[in-house]
Amino acid sequence: MKKDSIIDYLSCILFRVYGPLIRKLPLGVSFALGACFGELFYYFDLKHKAIAYSNIKAAVGDKLMPAQLRKLTKDFYRTFGQNLIEIFLIPLIDQAYIIKYIEFEGLEHIKEGFKKGKGVIIVAMHEGNWELSNVIAAHLGFTFNFFVREQRYPRLNRLLNLYRSQKGTRVIQRQNQTRQLIQVLKNNEAIGMTVDQGGRSGALVKFFGKDASMPSGAIRLALKYGATIIPAFYLRQRGPHLKVIIEPPLEIKKTGNEDIDIRDNLGRLVQTFERYIVKYPKEYLWSYKIWKHTKEKNILVLSDGKIGHLRQSQSLLKVAAGCLKDKGINANIEILEVKFLPAARLPARQGRQGKGQFSRYCLMFACCLSGKYRCQGCLWCLKKLLEENTYRRLCSLKPDIVISCGSSLAAINFIVSRENLAKSIVIMRPSVLSTRRFDLVVMPKHDRPPKRKNVTVTEGALNLIDEEHLASSAAELDFYAQTDKKLVIGFLIGGDTRDFQLSRHVFRQIINQLKASLGRLDGQILVTTSRRTSKEIEELVKQEFKSYPPCKFLIIANERNLPFAVGGILAKSQIVIVSPESISMVSEAAASGRYAIVFKSRVNRRHNYFLNYMAQKKYIYLCQPYQISSVIERLWKQKPQIHILKDSVIVEEALVRTL
Repeated sequence: MKKDSIIDYLSCILFRVYGPLIRKLPLGVSFALGACFGELFYYFDLKHKAIAYSNIKAAVGDKLMPAQLRKLTKDFYRTFGQNLIEIFLIPLIDQAYIIKYIEFEGLEHIKEGFKKGKGVIIVAMHEGNWELSNVIAAHLGFTFNFFVREQRYPRLNRLLNLYRSQKGTRVIQRQNQTRQLIQVLKNNEAIGMTVDQGGRSGALVKFFGKDASMPSGAIRLALKYGATIIPAFYLRQRGPHLKVIIEPPLEIKKTGNEDIDIRDNLGRLVQTFERYIVKYPKEYLWSYKIWKHTKEKNILVLSDGKIGHLRQSQSLLKVAAGCLKDKGINANIEILEVKFLPAARLPARQGRQGKGQFSRYCLMFACCLSGKYRCQGCLWCLKKLLEENTYRRLCSLKPDIVISCGSSLAAINFIVSRENLAKSIVIMRPSVLSTRRFDLVVMPKHDRPPKRKNVTVTEGALNLIDEEHLASSAAELDFYAQTDKKLVIGFLIGGDTRDFQLSRHVFRQIINQLKASLGRLDGQILVTTSRRTSKEIEELVKQEFKSYPPCKFLIIANERNLPFAVGGILAKSQIVIVSPESISMVSEAAASGRYAIVFKSRVNRRHNYFLNYMAQKKYIYLCQPYQISSVIERLWKQKPQIHILKDSVIVEEALVRTL
């Protein structure tokens, strides 16, 4: 038996067996029981609780902290439990019950609506106990037709319709009943309809600042047949005591353009309900994917302050934004630099770890203990281990996609994405965390990635280099340097790392090799250092190239850092010389469509594997420093085919599957 059929049978049994029992209990006990059931659902219905929490945060969480949002989510579940119990009580509801327990505000608006003689459409959202609208209306002295959508469980659907209709209300199924609706309006009767949960066929209107799909049927009927639309909000005051707030009729505006009229009138109608939901947030049904069909997504990029990592994230971001654009979805982008708690704020023995290293380790450990839904509404570890401004900013953001690069941010990516039910995308190995925790992991081949569906393997480091980037960088570089020779050599100088040091002796040897080739081939050179370049090498670079006529562009990054320098040099060069320590810089050169020469030096095993692989694939030419001149001249004369690194294509395919 299928899962849906089992749920269908069990639900019917629940209603038929427990309904009579609940109706025999005192009302106060019934509603207290409903609140307890709701709270029980809160603790065990993890999936829908997570959806409800993230929706509440996206809608009304601007000034609420996680603990407040968690409490509001629990209050919603308690109210929802009471609404379910109240459905069992429908057979008990009569005129006396309504007089005693239901208060009306604005009832005169319905009477005014009937005076037009073209029917009344009483609209609500899934707020309060909207299921009672049919019972309430049946006792107000006018014919009421409840317009409902077919439920996925047929037996439960028939039972609910029986409950709905036993007080005199007529039920109209949403499927293919347009003629019946039109006749109802011609008879000047009332129809009850909802204006949320529009699905694929709904109209996109702003709901708490973000496009959501809403059903447009009520607005279409009003535009075409002149029916009066009256919004109604159902508010539980305490226990069985309800208040029905009936708004004045919606003024239907017409411009002659049907699409614009539907969107604008529906938008104003939705805004009416927004005001009440903000005031009484626990009344709304938050446990469905409200913005599933939206045409905009919020993307959060986490940065650890390392330029190389940020460039990789920006590269993936560019591809992701392109994938969303192909689907007609606009990307709203936020880049946040994460700052861990400074060492000065930690106890002395912990502070010696320096620059938040201890905080990183603690956060990683805390994340290892967390579960799929456990972090939501907590964020205790972020509060204790991040700077206050970073923590508060992370609490206020509502991303749909979270991107990060580097192992130190993997735990934060996981926690923030679970907090908001966002897609989590990490670049590089996520330290000790399992790759299964993330929606997509982009790992380079030299990191020895595991074989999993959510792991995409790249050959190098992600980068921003493509034809568009090269063209724009070249245009900016033209303001600083003009080249007029057939051969232009680019020289990208890195700097010292934990496993690599560029000695003065080796660097002078490289410069001599370059100058020899430039002299023989009548070429020009463009040079940039990086922020990691040592002071000693910077002085040597200035000494050798500042007054050197073939050098048309020289940038010392620690003195003047131009963001377009690397892209501009790659764009205007035919051959590029790159120091070996930066995987990102080597990957940029390999993706540029230029001959890339990397000189050999002592690097760690992982790094050496990367360089040898890139050379094997002919993305780069790997040589000793004393061989640079001969390699330049051989490439310039023979002009072999250039092999271009195209990791962005692989990443795009993975993102299409993920997003």
